[in-house]
Amino acid sequence: MARTPHGFPRPARLTRPSEFRRVFAHPRRSSDRYLTVLAAPNDLGHPRLGLAISRKVSPRAVERNRIKRLIRERFRHLQAELGNLDFVVIGRHGLSQVPAAQLNEILERHWKRLSRQSGNAS
Repeated sequence: MARTPHGFPRPARLTRPSEFRRVFAHPRRSSDRYLTVLAAPNDLGHPRLGLAISRKVSPRAVERNRIKRLIRERFRHLQAELGNLDFVVIGRHGLSQVPAAQLNEILERHWKRLSRQSGNAS
């Protein structure tokens, strides 16, 4: 996949249910109060992202969409450091109250932890 430094093209996304199932089947996990992040290796040469932000996170679609935008944006900026992993980010209750800067820190911590566990990051 030809990568632009901060793009989020379709090949960088988990889009099919089978892709999500593969990550859910044998994941590496990183969790805290607000998020669970699952990761599984892929053979594609680049990371991919899938999101599971349900109504439990917030009943308001506008809040869920804001959270998803923030997660995708952080992924775009860090994807060069994340190795060959498929990530699924699962939101938990209370996530809609987290400020954007704190959410960025939380995501970066989870993704880097999972990348190190896989031996994909520096």
